[in-house]
Amino acid sequence: MANSKNEHTGEFVGDVPVVAKSDVVVVGGGSAGVTAAVSAARNGCSVTVLERYHHLGGMASGGMVLVLDDMVNNQEITVSGIVDEFVQRMRKEGMAVLPPPEDRHASQEMWEKWSRWGVHDFHKAERPQPITYAVAFDPDAWKRTSLDLIRENNINLRLHSFFSEAIVEDGVIKGVICHTKLGRQAILGKIVIDSSGDLDVACSAGADHSQGQYIVTTVFRLANVDTDEAMRFEYEEPEAFAKINRQARRIIGGAWEMWWLKTPIPGVVWCNCPHMPGYDGISVDDLTKAEYEGRDRMMNLFRFARENLPGFEKADMLGAAEQVGVRTTRMLQGEYIVTKEDVVERRHFADTVCRGRDYYTPYRALLPKSVDQLIVAGRHYSAEPEAQKRSREIPPCMAQGEVAGIAAAMALDADINIRDVDPLKIQKQMRAQGADPGDVPSDNATGVGDDVATASVA
Repeated sequence: MANSKNEHTGEFVGDVPVVAKSDVVVVGGGSAGVTAAVSAARNGCSVTVLERYHHLGGMASGGMVLVLDDMVNNQEITVSGIVDEFVQRMRKEGMAVLPPPEDRHASQEMWEKWSRWGVHDFHKAERPQPITYAVAFDPDAWKRTSLDLIRENNINLRLHSFFSEAIVEDGVIKGVICHTKLGRQAILGKIVIDSSGDLDVACSAGADHSQGQYIVTTVFRLANVDTDEAMRFEYEEPEAFAKINRQARRIIGGAWEMWWLKTPIPGVVWCNCPHMPGYDGISVDDLTKAEYEGRDRMMNLFRFARENLPGFEKADMLGAAEQVGVRTTRMLQGEYIVTKEDVVERRHFADTVCRGRDYYTPYRALLPKSVDQLIVAGRHYSAEPEAQKRSREIPPCMAQGEVAGIAAAMALDADINIRDVDPLKIQKQMRAQGADPGDVPSDNATGVGDDVATASVA
């Protein structure tokens, strides 16, 4: 423990050394957390980010969820802001691919050109499904972009720091304690943003929450795939392709219809499978079992594809994602709980501060009821399970992060509780930052206005 004394500030929380103090502490350096940190820093806050892994980016990098989607309402782009910076920076490296506006429509030609990039609107029932604004990207480019944004905005980054517990006094969060190789360390802040994905901070602080399960996925990539030949086989020999594809999906034991997609690196394909139900995403035992099962399944599919699928004859296993894909664990039960009907019926709220595809997120859904100076951003926001399944994609979670950073800065500037920040001011600042706060509902929105916001309070 000798080296830890050289690192800490000289203060202690109990017997735990304080290693950092800042206006805002962000727990979780995934996509929502990085966006929250950047947003808070750009609005004048000192920021510390804690991340348990050696990299940033969460499911977009370590989890290899390699398509940004849920960003359009038909052809209207609804998610913008800091997420656009990620796309622009990766495109400069040749590590992000998206269809140009003139290709964003439904036709067999566009389907054959773009569907294997995963940039089609899979919510549409029509066939072929329309090509839309979505982005295929490289996971390491996402890591680099995240690091660059953290460094450029003078954010204090602490990797290899595993959240342990919240520091709460009289219902107000004051910081967090994490585990490191040097032992337990405390990080103090005036406002804490929980972007852990599993509601770790809010749960530790005593916030009301629910818990659920959905499928988990061990994503992997294959190299040396002749994608041109694979696509030729798919479209020129559709019956033979359909037979082999059915066999492949049975072998993997759970996958989307398109279990492989192209990536920006030629010959490298992304396999968003296997999908495995019945695992608890916060259980050590379950996550360990999922690693065994996931790798067994992926190797079975890999061997089958090499032996049977044209274009995959020389494929090599490039490797699995560093973290298993967990979709649902703990979810906040906040000042408002977004319902399935809210999402499906496109309900708009007076305090909408960000949005996804065609659904709207009220500010209240980011706020715990019983803990002050804490806000959440990510898939663990306050929503019913069936609502969360439809609203947990990476870009909308990043929009929540951008809101959280703005709200933290406004609360500190006004010396008020973060729950008392005016959503209308957040909307205005989101617009100033190039983001769509959802204040102007789309034509297909329902329940527009204060009446819904008032009547829907949980």
